[in-house]
Amino acid sequence: MRKPLVAALFALVITGAGAAPAVAAPQAAPEPATGTVKAAVGSVVDAANKAVADAASRVAPADSAVQAVNFAGTVSLSNCSGSVVRMPNAEDDDPALVMTNGHCLETGFPGPGEVLVDRASTRSFGLLNSAGTRVATLRANRIVYGTMTDTDMALYRLTTTYGQIKSSYGINALVFDTARPAVGTDITVVSGYWKRTYACDVDGYAYRLKEGAWTWKDSVRYTSACQTIGGTSGSPVLDNVTGKVVAVNNTGNEDGGRCTDNNPCEVDANGTVTVREGINYGQQTWHVPACFGADSKLDLTRSGCILPRP
Repeated sequence: MRKPLVAALFALVITGAGAAPAVAAPQAAPEPATGTVKAAVGSVVDAANKAVADAASRVAPADSAVQAVNFAGTVSLSNCSGSVVRMPNAEDDDPALVMTNGHCLETGFPGPGEVLVDRASTRSFGLLNSAGTRVATLRANRIVYGTMTDTDMALYRLTTTYGQIKSSYGINALVFDTARPAVGTDITVVSGYWKRTYACDVDGYAYRLKEGAWTWKDSVRYTSACQTIGGTSGSPVLDNVTGKVVAVNNTGNEDGGRCTDNNPCEVDANGTVTVREGINYGQQTWHVPACFGADSKLDLTRSGCILPRP
């Protein structure tokens, strides 16, 4: 995860975007008090965004043989990627949900052990069609769930239903797979922020993935072909065969650091630490539908629900 601060923007300008991890894109700093400072900050932001965009343009596109995966149902956020998602038993008249990372919340990074449930929100999302063209702006009215504990995920409730999105724009929500993806599964990370895809395989799983103050459980490790960059945070990770959601993209080890911010490390059941420089990760989502009941409402007390509770 890259912190969206002006200092980080200076670092990008000086060092170049390179192969940044799958984290939130830099956000513009709050407007300064003087015009001179504002101009300086604006120049840095513009230069940093250009550097990251240039890096994104150098990432190889997904394998053209992949047919099941496109941009339909993905969304762009102000600093991240996301997707309109639905539970396997959701109805068309249920309020639609958008998934992204917990570290992409407009409220800032949730602290270790912090779980947000049913918070007001007015966040907007750019809905993309299969070609990656923005066709609508969707709006949230609630943060249904958000955390960076055990997983790195946020779910928003929209003011529109699945049926309304389908009838107005011809776009279906992405459906959660309820099975754990097998090692070797062909997957694609689909970024609505950059309108790019990253194809690779499930390389394995990290018993614990530790990054700074946060620890995530049973994280999906990608093969090296998925060189995701800043702004791909929150992207859905799709099974290439079924097109279903198997994970949410969230981080990667940027420069070989050990368990620090932007440099997660793997910790096995015996406490052994492994650092994989340049490797990126996502958080599994097969267990999410167990936490939702009728009308796509969150119920953390449901049988089989293992999401952390407040």
